[in-house]
Amino acid sequence: MKIFNIIATVMALGLIAFNLTKLDFDNLLVGQSVAALITIFASLCAILLLQILRISKKIEARAKQSKA
Repeated sequence: MKIFNIIATVMALGLIAFNLTKLDFDNLLVGQSVAALITIFASLCAILLLQILRISKKIEARAKQSKA
């Protein structure tokens, strides 16, 4: 699970970097910039969800350790 989390986070960061190059800062809500903004937002959401998953797994492991 740890490797999946790392790979997915790196892929999301790559998508963010790629889509930052597609942005037209003069017209952010026109054409390709809208798709790039949506993809950047989706990638940020994916990173947030992966970090929540990572933290929940740590909490689960500590809870199991304290019961044993």
